Amino acid sequence: MRYGGGIKARYHAHVACHAGIITLRAGAAFPVFCSGAPRKGAPPPGRQHGMKNALLSKLPPAELAKLAPLLKYQSVQQHTVLFHPDQPMKVVYFPISAVISLVAELATGETIEAAMVGSDGAVGATSALSGAGALSRGVVKLAGDVLVCDVADLRTVAMNSAQVMSLLIRHDQSVYAQAQQSVACSATHSVQARLCRWLLRARDFSGDRNLQFTHEYLAVMLGVTRSSVTTEARLMQEAGLIRYARGSITILDLEALEECACECYTAVKLQYSRLLSS
Repeated sequence: MRYGGGIKARYHAHVACHAGIITLRAGAAFPVFCSGAPRKGAPPPGRQHGMKNALLSKLPPAELAKLAPLLKYQSVQQHTVLFHPDQPMKVVYFPISAVISLVAELATGETIEAAMVGSDGAVGATSALSGAGALSRGVVKLAGDVLVCDVADLRTVAMNSAQVMSLLIRHDQSVYAQAQQSVACSATHSVQARLCRWLLRARDFSGDRNLQFTHEYLAVMLGVTRSSVTTEARLMQEAGLIRYARGSITILDLEALEECACECYTAVKLQYSRLLSS
């Protein structure tokens, strides 16, 4: 049932009433963007030539044919650390159904997610082009399948293909843009808005509204306390946006979640489209 003032007003009024932490601005208009991610129940991703990876699918057939023999199929488990900062990268990951977080680490041991990459991109392409070590910690956010390519092999292909080189550079720019957006987001937006954005991004990549995350893990990724995540999750559940149990969050009202997410959710998608549309 929808109440007067719209979904966002309904949720914000609920949160403001219970916690007094959000100022309601009735009448604000927020665009809703529909994800192109596969819905639950869709056929499982194929393994041929990485075409289920959106970045690889942007290559012309002739260029993709150069990479196809070099790609190996792997499954990765949630929370697996793939690499650490400054560590030499041995392979580049092209996610199919897995999602990988790029996590910044501080000397104090605190961490925060700088970017996430799913079936739209690659992880480790910078190392393939430059030979430099990893810039962050790579952690599997959602278990699933990836295609891997030896760094040296991908570098050789890129050096001999302007189209492959251009695609990898533009993708790196999109990841950098996402990291910049994350900095602004962490500094200016509420935990509630950031949590909504984070869940939406995870859902976009997984195609599943049932997400296997603990509150502690979400707190680490958002760079906030566990108690703040628990508080927001409870309020969101009471407002009918999500349902959570131990280690699991289910999105119940996708439209409401989109309206309550901060502008960064849309901004990151637009930046990716702008850089990789051609």
